[in-house]
Amino acid sequence: MLISKSFDSGNIEVIDSSDPSNIRLNIEKDNMSEFLQWFHFRANGVDGKACHFAIENAGQAAFSDGWKDYGVCASYDRDTWFRVPTNYDGQTLTWSIEPEQDSIYFAYFAPYSMERHADLIADVSQSPLVKTKVLGHTLDGQDMDLIELGHGPEGRKKVWLIARQHPGETMAEWWMEGALSRLLDMDDPVTKRLLDSCHFYIVPNMNPDGSRRGHLRTNAVGVNLNRVWENPSMETEPEVALVLSEMDRVGVDFNLDVHGDENLPYNFVAGYEGIPNLSDSHLARLGKYTALLEAISPDFQTKVGYDIDKPGEGNLTMATNQIAYRFQCLAMTLEMPFKDNADLPDEDFGWSPDRCMHLARGCLDALAAMIDDI
Repeated sequence: MLISKSFDSGNIEVIDSSDPSNIRLNIEKDNMSEFLQWFHFRANGVDGKACHFAIENAGQAAFSDGWKDYGVCASYDRDTWFRVPTNYDGQTLTWSIEPEQDSIYFAYFAPYSMERHADLIADVSQSPLVKTKVLGHTLDGQDMDLIELGHGPEGRKKVWLIARQHPGETMAEWWMEGALSRLLDMDDPVTKRLLDSCHFYIVPNMNPDGSRRGHLRTNAVGVNLNRVWENPSMETEPEVALVLSEMDRVGVDFNLDVHGDENLPYNFVAGYEGIPNLSDSHLARLGKYTALLEAISPDFQTKVGYDIDKPGEGNLTMATNQIAYRFQCLAMTLEMPFKDNADLPDEDFGWSPDRCMHLARGCLDALAAMIDDI
């Protein structure tokens, strides 16, 4: 039997794999960082063997409470990812399975590889509505891809969609795939309405280096990108510096920053209630969007979420706060679960790539419904 991680986004440390009934593992930390939680590995030579896996440092994870009621994602073909019943005792994460094939993959959530990202960019670039642009390069030399989509920015509102600042939150790029699929469906009346009024600027992956390296939360040099938006540096966080520079150049009327949450088993939005220049009308736009999305999508709710910042106490190093403050626009952070949606649970698949893509459609429905008010 062999445990391997030598592939895009692979992350695991093998302590002992000599006995399939007692496979002992650790999660590796993000480079130059204390963050750990993302894992992704392959077990080979396991067909018909009773395997028991234990991640022994799970209790040291960045969000260790997130292991409660969590189910490991597994796949034979790297396409369909199902959930495996999983236990957590406060320190060690364990699961048992007798694989039906010789090779099986496990991950914290269904991975979204940089190869699939490249395919996504290539696929959408075939549309005459799309112009792809490389804003610059990451510290590891990867492209920072921007997709412009629409009939042109002149006279249209500038809508920005960004995702995966935290690379282990792969559900964010699955959401992006769903959004792009809908925005390129010319038979969809919602798409037509949006493209009549909006020009889209889309960054499907804000953190290519962390994605490829198998990080949970940081870039190549251990920077949490969602804490540097006030004054980003090309030296340590070029990803944010490049995107924010382009936002300054073209403007922003709407921004949705797509993430995943380790602890909460719900879909919800975090807003900008704490920015220092907040007005009643600015706040009302946020309330209108979330109310529309809740009415449109049974997978979205507004009862459970993060604590709301007090007036003037918003952290302007975070994307949503900085963008809402800087451009006086409607800006939000969309959070999706690593676990399942507790309101509509799925025992076999939990929160899944397909459901991420469906939620993206709902988010675009809500945008179209209030397009004149953003």
